[in-house]
Formats: sequence, structure tokens, C-alpha cells
Amino acid sequence: MQATGSWRSAARTDPGKVRSRNEDAFLDSPQQGLWVVADGMGGHQRGHVASQLIVASLAELQHQASFNDRLTSLRQCLHWVNRRLGLELTVTAGQQDTVMGSTVVALLIDGNRGACIWAGDSRCYLWRGQRLYQLSRDHSLQQRLMDEQKVSAEEARAHPSAAALTRAVGASEQLTLDVLELEVYPGDAFLLCSDGLYQGLTSDALGNALSLASPHVALERLFDGALSGSARDNLTAVVIRQ
Repeated sequence: MQATGSWRSAARTDPGKVRSRNEDAFLDSPQQGLWVVADGMGGHQRGHVASQLIVASLAELQHQASFNDRLTSLRQCLHWVNRRLGLELTVTAGQQDTVMGSTVVALLIDGNRGACIWAGDSRCYLWRGQRLYQLSRDHSLQQRLMDEQKVSAEEARAHPSAAALTRAVGASEQLTLDVLELEVYPGDAFLLCSDGLYQGLTSDALGNALSLASPHVALERLFDGALSGSARDNLTAVVIRQ
């Protein structure tokens, strides 16, 4: 059994090369065994409000005795944020811009148990045994086209609405979260990131960074790679390892 405190992590966010504001947010809390990336959407700072509300709310979670209780609290908190964002929209419904939501991907680790919780297209990756695994599955039109119509990734990406999200916190009255539980092993490394980061990097580039022993060095490698490209979106990443 590995103690929660044995995990080391590093986090960073950057607006990228095109956008003037950054609507991403992250939580880097190894003492809680909790890490989060949220990618906000909606104009006039609304995306920023949504992503910051997710991160601030999860940061305030009380430490529960059991892993199952902690996972339940985390899910309940995200459902509360979803309702809260819905109420915010009701109050400001007279405005034209009525989108205020955010993706979320969270990693919870306690002892040798872990869980990835997500809605949207921010991702969780696992580096284990010199192999990269994508633990989360995008809630996007592109992924849906690939799953339901069996089109290739290239064909799905060419769809004019490929980037549209099919789930996000604040996007609808009912929030559906995906949860993947796993056993955690010594030597595991995890990456949480927004789409702005992974879209600019190959799987090999992600794996090469996560193979590095230092989370800070891995993070620097990821951002150097992403920012050497077009970096049209905000970029956020959290690297977690023992």
C-alpha cells in the first residue's frame, strides 16, 4: 500500500498563442490525493467562472474515511456545481450568450486504489510498464461518430462540428459522469490535460514525457512540445507520479 503523501505532482496552465484569456483551471493537491483539470466554455469570462467553480468546490471537499465515501463526495460535488451553473444561467437568461459550462477530469488516489472521473474531452492518461493508456473516453461528437458510425478518426475529425461536446458540467440539467476505478501500482504515472495540450502532441510525445522521473521535467517537456506548435487553445496539464 502506498500512502497518499508518496505521490508527487506538478501542474501548469498557459493561454496558448491565440487566445487572450485562459478559461482552463486545475487542482494540484497531492496531500488530498486529488488532481483536477477543467476546461471552461462560454464567452464573457463564463467559461472561466465555470472551471474555477469546479476546482474551488472540489478543493474544499472534506477528507472522508473511506475511498468509496471520497468518490461519492466528489461525484455529489460535481452534480452540485452542475445545478449551480444551471441556476446562474436562469438568472442571466436575458443575455444572448447562455453557455456557461466546463469539462472536468479528476483523478482520486488513496492507497492502492484510484479512480478517474470525467465529463467532456479533457483526458486522463496512465503510463505503466513503458506503455501509454488513455483511461478516459472523450464525450465529443468526434468520438460518437467513431463509436456509432464506425468512421475513422480522420473522417470524424473532418466533421464541421467534431469538437462539439456531448457532455460537460453545466451543459444540461442532468449531468452524467463516467467513472473508471483501477488498482494503482508503484511506478505508475498519470497525466490529466485539456484538449489544447493533447491535440498538439503525438502519443509518443506524451509517453516520452511521462517516462521522465520528475513530474516538473515531464511537464516542461509537454509544454515545450505543445507551445512549439500552433497552440490555438488554452493548455493545461497535471503530471502525477510516485
